[in-house]
Amino acid sequence: MAWTYDKLKVGDKDSVSKLITDEVVRLFAQVSEDFNPLHLDEEFAKTTPFGRRIAHGMISAGLISAVLGAHLPGMGTVYMTQSLKFRRPVFLGDTLTAWAEVQEKIDAKKRIVLKTWVENQKGEAVVEGEALTMFDV
Repeated sequence: MAWTYDKLKVGDKDSVSKLITDEVVRLFAQVSEDFNPLHLDEEFAKTTPFGRRIAHGMISAGLISAVLGAHLPGMGTVYMTQSLKFRRPVFLGDTLTAWAEVQEKIDAKKRIVLKTWVENQKGEAVVEGEALTMFDV
């Protein structure tokens, strides 16, 4: 659905999903310059409390950005703020679904407050937060 500010209402929500693979993690490392062996080296990761490699937390946050910029509110959205609470690790092979739900509309400035969260394939929250966006279309 192509959203316009006037069509949005409290409770509207949308999502985007992605399988987290070795390739996704390695591409993110290249883009972000975050080469922490926890994300890239299986032998090192085995020595950590996680026991295996985990994905960069900001991959999950990036999926929230994908929802806001391309789905809800969608094209024309300007990201203003985002809070993030990382709740549990994301492992290679997890399928993540990032969600955004309209919590409040601020009509005077065309701003939207959204509850944001990312869950794994088990329905467990891996990231929770809140975003403030400006809707410019």
